[in-house]
Formats: sequence, structure tokens, C-alpha cells
Amino acid sequence: MKVLYYDCFCGISGDMNLAALLDLGVPKEYLIEEISKLKLNYEYEIKIKNDIKHGITGTRVDVILKNQVHNHEHVVEKALDNHQHVHINNDHHEHDHSQHENNNHSNNHEHDENHSHEHDHSHHENHSHSHEHIEEHNHLHKENNNHEHHHRNLNDIENIINSSDLTENVKKLSLHMFMKVAEAEAKVHGKTLYEVHFHEVGAIDSIVDMVGAAICIDYLKVDKIMASPVQVGGGFVKCAHGLMPVPAPATVEILKNIPINTGIVPFETTTPTGAAILAANVQEFTQKIDFSIKKIAYGIGHRDLEIPNVLRVYLGEEQKAEKIEEQYILETNIDDMNPEFYGYVEEKLFGKGALDVYKTVIFMKKGRPGVKLSVLVNEQCEKDILDVIFDETTSIGARKYKVEKIMLSREFSKVKTKYGDITIKKSYYKGKLAKYKPEYEECRSIAKEKNITLEDVYKEVYREASDI
Repeated sequence: MKVLYYDCFCGISGDMNLAALLDLGVPKEYLIEEISKLKLNYEYEIKIKNDIKHGITGTRVDVILKNQVHNHEHVVEKALDNHQHVHINNDHHEHDHSQHENNNHSNNHEHDENHSHEHDHSHHENHSHSHEHIEEHNHLHKENNNHEHHHRNLNDIENIINSSDLTENVKKLSLHMFMKVAEAEAKVHGKTLYEVHFHEVGAIDSIVDMVGAAICIDYLKVDKIMASPVQVGGGFVKCAHGLMPVPAPATVEILKNIPINTGIVPFETTTPTGAAILAANVQEFTQKIDFSIKKIAYGIGHRDLEIPNVLRVYLGEEQKAEKIEEQYILETNIDDMNPEFYGYVEEKLFGKGALDVYKTVIFMKKGRPGVKLSVLVNEQCEKDILDVIFDETTSIGARKYKVEKIMLSREFSKVKTKYGDITIKKSYYKGKLAKYKPEYEECRSIAKEKNITLEDVYKEVYREASDI
């Protein structure tokens, strides 16, 4: 089974995820070609290059907005994710100097990778950089006509994705991630899904991050996606709504029910886009790595921190044998007991811990019809089961033999139906979903309560669970 594992020791953002998956082996030409199917190329440019943080080499991705105003007084507004720091490399931009002069900017700077400019540190949060980075948590983006940047809502994004030539799976993955953000933003701001304007997540660079994630995940064709607990950072982040605690409200809403770590650095290390990528795609969050690692890759972040600002991902293989348990069969042949007693005896056996009880019609010596009572047990309940057999039946002896029980791995989940949430049991073989079925007792209760047939309930569950 092919496994993708996210090691989020320094959190995750949309651009770090994209960089890590490219570093893992997704061809950059493939990503650029596929993402061009959104037909938004006129709005952005993707820069992909090798980079290094704290001696760790990896891939860095910059999604650059075309026609973006560059302000030499240290305010360039570019959001990679909701509430994320923004870093622009000087060597990635051409500047309209007449525009800079009109805005009273000085244009006689010499830009050099190893030169550090003097900045107003209120915009830098006391960080120094080896080349000019401009960081600002302001969410009002401007184009070079100085108008406010257009913020798309969920309907806009759905139209862009659904009208594209992307594969159906990529569309489905992309929309699932955007829905995670929309649900969080709607709850935080007290709005409906389609009232929410995504601000930065609706900006083109974050659309590229989200849809790019779907393209890369689809390309890798992994059987399972896992992740470590997510480091979110600490302190406060400045955004359009003012100072927000880290993790920002939208981020923590998305990460609900997901294990997190906090405070490794006094900055935001996980953004809403990064959180949505994990929440929508990861099946298991664990620190346990019980698969063989075949490839390691790094997505380089844009911040200079005390720890490496990188996202590490593993591509591995999991050889997961089906679960085998040693159990026992206790059985006895009965030909002289009132048949009415069998139902009562079965209830008592299950009550004492029997794993399974079944009856087989047999013919005994001299042609007498009888019943073979078989009980599957483990060592812990064996004595109690024998007590029931000898106390409650006419048996005067029982056979015992060891068996191996081979079980598919199982998990339970809820399916939303028009009759309410109903539990289904899913069984996996060789790491893949082999079958699933509704829980009988829940369906039975609903059928009685609603005065409908049991078959109607089952049909509704299978209809709603068809895309599992």
C-alpha cells in the first residue's frame, strides 16, 4: 500500500505543500500544464526553484501575482493563504519605475541576494533576511491601478473549477478543500457558505495552492494519506480584522478534531489553506510510522525561524497483514433438549462473552435428529461459556479445539441520510475498502420509528454512501 505522510513539525501552508509534493516527484511541467486548465494564467506566474533552510535543501514555490504593485516603503500585499505572511523576492519582479516615482518611491536601490536593506521593523516583526522580503498581514490586495483586489466567493470558485478541463477527481478534491475553508469562515464570521468572501483564499495565489495540491495528490496515486500532529505556532497574527491569536480562528476551526502542537515559535506556522489540505485529505493523524520510507522530500517555507521552516513529506509502502487471532471453538451435540430453550441459551452465551454462536442440524447415531451447538470463544471467557453450556443445556460433554480467526480491519463511520445519521461498518482488505454495511439495530429502530420498511432505510444508506 502506497502511503503519503506529512511531517508537520513546522506546520504547513499552501505553498510549502505544493513545494514538498513537487520535491517528492510530481513533474513541475505537469503541474503547470494542468493548472493552466483553470484559464487564469493572465493573473499569476509560478516560480519553482531549489532552496535551502538551516542546511536542508528542498523545493520552493512562489505564486506571483501579475501587475502587482511593489512598494519600496515595505508594504507589498500578497497573501499565500488566509492570515499568512507574505514574502516577495526582488529577483522575481519587474518594476514600473514611473509608477514608483508617482508614488514618491526611491528607485535607486541596488538589489543583491546577499544584501540586507534597512526596513521599518514594524513591518518585519523583528526579522532579518538575507535578501529583501516584504512581510505584511494586511489583506487588502491592490493591483497596479490601485483598485482593491477582487475577492471571490465560493460560487465564483466553484464556477472556475467546474468549468475547467481538469479531471473529475481533481475537481472533487479541490472543491472539498475549499468547502473546508468556507465552512470555517462562515462559522467564524456568522455567515452562510455563499455569503462568505474568501479574501485571500479567493485570491489567485491561494487558488493555485489548493488546486495545485489536488493535482499533485491525484498524480501521486497514493492509497493512504497520513500526517503527524500539526504544529500551529503561537503569538498573534495581524490581519484584516485586527490582531488574532495563533492559530487564527479559521485555522483552528478547520483543525477541529485534529491533533495539534502549539508554541514552537511565536509566529503562525499553519495557515487556513494548509489546514484545509490536511483536513480534506488525511485519513489518519499519528506520530507512529509503521511503513517503510521510500522517498523523503522538503517544501521550503518563506520565513527565517529558529527552526527549519520546511514541510517534510514521506512516500512509503505499508505491508499490512490482515489481523489474525488465536481463538477456540467449544461445541456439543444435543438431541434431547426442548427447542424453545435455544434462543435463551444463545442470549446467555453472548452475555458471557461468546464471540459467535451458531447451530447446525445434524443426524446422530440411530438416526436421531439433533443440533450441534458451536461457540467461538477466547481464553478469557472460556470458563464462563462452559458454565452456561453445562448449566443451561442437556449436554454432558463438549469438544474444544484451537482455530485462527483471520479478520479484515474495520472502522465505523456515520452517513448523513434524510432519516438522520446512521452508522456503517467498513471493512478493508490489503488496505483498500472491500465492503461496507449499515448497522442493523440502528436501521431497525429507524424503520419502526418512521413506520417505513427496513429495506427503505438500507437503500437510503447505500445511496448516500455510494461515493465512499
